[in-house]
Amino acid sequence: MSDFILSLDTIQINHGSFGATPIPVLDAADAWRRQFEADPTHFMRRVWAPAIADAKAKLAAFLNADIAGLAFVMNASDGANAVLRSLDFAPGDEILVTSHGYRAVSKTVEYVCRRTGAIARIVDIPFPLTGPDSVVDAIDAAITARARLIVVDHITSPTAAVFPVAAIQTRARKRGVPVLIDGAHGPGQIPLDLAALAPDFYVGNCHKWLFAAKGAAFLYAAPQFRDRLHPGTISHGYGQGMAAEFDWVGTRDVGAWLSVPDGIAYGEALGWAQLRQRNNDLASDAAKLLAQVWGTRIGTPDSMRAHMASVEIPLTGPADEARAQKLWSKLYDAHRIQMPVIAFAGALWARPSVQIYNRAGDYEALAKVDWRKLDA
Repeated sequence: MSDFILSLDTIQINHGSFGATPIPVLDAADAWRRQFEADPTHFMRRVWAPAIADAKAKLAAFLNADIAGLAFVMNASDGANAVLRSLDFAPGDEILVTSHGYRAVSKTVEYVCRRTGAIARIVDIPFPLTGPDSVVDAIDAAITARARLIVVDHITSPTAAVFPVAAIQTRARKRGVPVLIDGAHGPGQIPLDLAALAPDFYVGNCHKWLFAAKGAAFLYAAPQFRDRLHPGTISHGYGQGMAAEFDWVGTRDVGAWLSVPDGIAYGEALGWAQLRQRNNDLASDAAKLLAQVWGTRIGTPDSMRAHMASVEIPLTGPADEARAQKLWSKLYDAHRIQMPVIAFAGALWARPSVQIYNRAGDYEALAKVDWRKLDA
């Protein structure tokens, strides 16, 4: 915990929602902000462009991505908006999302459909999950001749499942349908090689599992789509290509994007492979402990889990958003445990996360929670 400013009186097992930035990376981001404020005009005229280019090059190397298709954005939802609002849809076209999709991105699909007359089709994927094939088959079966885009999470927010995006993409390409991968939780949590994956579109956060400051994320697009994409804010770079359009969207906080190399370096010092294995193992142990003590189910098989888990909470009755939010608040107020409670597929689920600052005792404390008392 020494590298983080997380409150010591709270058990923090919710890295997945917003991340936690290490002090050295916060310091690096602040140093960029101070340099900017020392001479704003000089910074924006002489420093900004090469600094962004350097940060983007280091991110591209980490992701093994073609830098020409890489752009910084504020967060994964910002990148998803750029894709969804740049593509052309006509009345009757279909945009496929899954029942495990992130709500903000699904809302963007809903908005685009209302504006264009396209249809949002929700692919129901039963939960708990039995394996990756069930996900691939469900999406493949939902593709019709009217499908124009598939939006799928790499790691799902409500259910903490690692989806088989490569296999989904392979099936979709056989049908001529591009795929937007929402990788909000991907970078840092799982190995990510964009050259090998070759996505049509990929959006990912850097402020979650990549340790960067808040407000750092990226959008990647395949060559055939780059000239069609525009940021949510149209500015001086309009019509000059993806890099020019996305790099300059008006005056903004410079620290977050420029802290990305420091976040990558922080993970490198820990050893990315070792960190991932350690966090995966602890997440698996935590899920098994909670399910055993509570006498409930784990939402995903081991093969579809990384640094987060989804474990059913031992309560019967309505599984709605209001009850989930109430339990989440009471868990924090009564036990100082910070962890989402999620209503999904007719049950209530705990979604603990694991990061370097967590220990087995954090999940042992969660296992002791009397959910019936909190629900009273």
